[in-house]
Amino acid sequence: MAEIINMPRLSDTMEEGVVASWLKKVGDKVEEGDILAEIETDKATMEFESFHEGTLLYIGVQEGETAPVDTLLAIIGDEGEDVDALVKGADAPATEETSKEQKKPETEEKSTEESKSEKTEKVEMPEGAIVVTMPRLSDTMEEGTVASWLKQVGDKVEEGDILAEIETDKATMEFESFNEGTLLYIGVQEGETAPVDSILAVIGKEGTDVDAVLKANDSGNASAETTTEEAPKEEKAAKKEETKETETKEEPKASGNASSNGRIIASPLAKKIAADKGIDLSEVKGTGDHGRIIKRDVENFTPAAKEASAAKETSSKSAEATSAPAPFVPAGEESSEEAKNSQMRKTIARRLGESKFSAPHYYLTVELDMDNAIASRKTINAIPDIKVSFNDMIVKACAMALRKHPQVNTTWNDASTTYHKHIHVGVAVAVDDGLLVPVLKFADQMSLTTIGANVRDLAGKARNKKISPAEMEGSTFTISNLGMFGILEFTSIINQPNSAILSVGTIVQKPVVKNGEIVVGNTMKVTLACDHRTVDGATGAQFLQTVKQYVENPVTMLA
Repeated sequence: MAEIINMPRLSDTMEEGVVASWLKKVGDKVEEGDILAEIETDKATMEFESFHEGTLLYIGVQEGETAPVDTLLAIIGDEGEDVDALVKGADAPATEETSKEQKKPETEEKSTEESKSEKTEKVEMPEGAIVVTMPRLSDTMEEGTVASWLKQVGDKVEEGDILAEIETDKATMEFESFNEGTLLYIGVQEGETAPVDSILAVIGKEGTDVDAVLKANDSGNASAETTTEEAPKEEKAAKKEETKETETKEEPKASGNASSNGRIIASPLAKKIAADKGIDLSEVKGTGDHGRIIKRDVENFTPAAKEASAAKETSSKSAEATSAPAPFVPAGEESSEEAKNSQMRKTIARRLGESKFSAPHYYLTVELDMDNAIASRKTINAIPDIKVSFNDMIVKACAMALRKHPQVNTTWNDASTTYHKHIHVGVAVAVDDGLLVPVLKFADQMSLTTIGANVRDLAGKARNKKISPAEMEGSTFTISNLGMFGILEFTSIINQPNSAILSVGTIVQKPVVKNGEIVVGNTMKVTLACDHRTVDGATGAQFLQTVKQYVENPVTMLA
């Protein structure tokens, strides 16, 4: 009988998985214990074993695809067995929900279409009326605030006149009119905010019924900044002919960016840049809306004939004068690419975001005298087959300090605080895809050499993607060390549900005062990030003092 294999939950925080690779293909024989696939979880890429035997009849999630936990991953059964019913059964609930959801929108769409058709039949856009919408003045702009109106209802508006000053997400900019007529209506008052493409104003003939314009716009009879579609075709044809004639007449003089009354339409920034560079805007061709000259047009403008003649005149007038070097303008191609976020990266983003924004962090920094630690480590490592790092000393010192300060070894719950009697220290390890935190369980009971051996073993498993979820769970305190990268000091985000995390910097040589004399010393800074809900400032400070005593006198950790 065919067996359905679902996407397994390979870690306690896993919500979805990515199939990194299939080690079995459809039609292959599968024995109990065979590796079916490698699945990327939020913590590591892990091998997934089969608990059944038979033939692999169906694969529900292809390589590289993502699927939630408990969705159909594969089907194993007897060779030739029909699995269509099982596959359809897995898809049925989703299909039913989709069909139910689709029925309601269909009826709603019909009623909406009917109401729209009624509105369209009843309301027509008055002739000559133009609806001006909130413009998109920057690539990231989604809404704008009217800082001030420079025209009021009833004022005459010429093409190119500044209608209003609009505050975007980047700057406050002048908004020019591309139409002429009378300002009949203002849709967004000063200080108010409106989304892009919402009604900003109405321009048209004096005496036009504004209510009719708004109703016609709501019914979809007119598009923004355009006249009504019902305007006579003959008038449109005549306008096109007039436009063509105007363009042919102005071609020798300009590049088609001037308005019908001779006014040049350009953004304020483009005008400023042109004035600074001495560029005649009538020679610049606009690529913005309605031929508007924008910053890019001015920056890319290169005068040809006039530039050559001007150079000749300059050279004939003063032969001795040397031409000023042209300013360097960097040029290149803007490019970017998107990379799919791994499950580990998604989890790091979610977990650290939750920690940073839910736990009130505060930070305490202390400087440690490392002279005795350096001497002790040198003595210990002189013993054959024994290797101890400064990080191992920090782990041991923290584990022993946690035993003396149980308030730091806690977890915050809404209704209570959990005091952990055991001491499990997590050690952050950088891997290619992000960050993993292997856990040294009962670290306070380990010797320095045992801590060193376990850290190296777990770190190697983490980097080779062979670490198991059980080896990364249950930490009560975490240590993050960037000293090997030369970082002097830094702050970390608490690895919840812990109440604190220690950030370890590098050892530096510098002048220090000992016994009233300035001598060369070795120091290291460590910073403790605490959750203020469980660890008060005095408690965190006392914990750091204990860590300092242990590290500065390593022999006390051996007692």
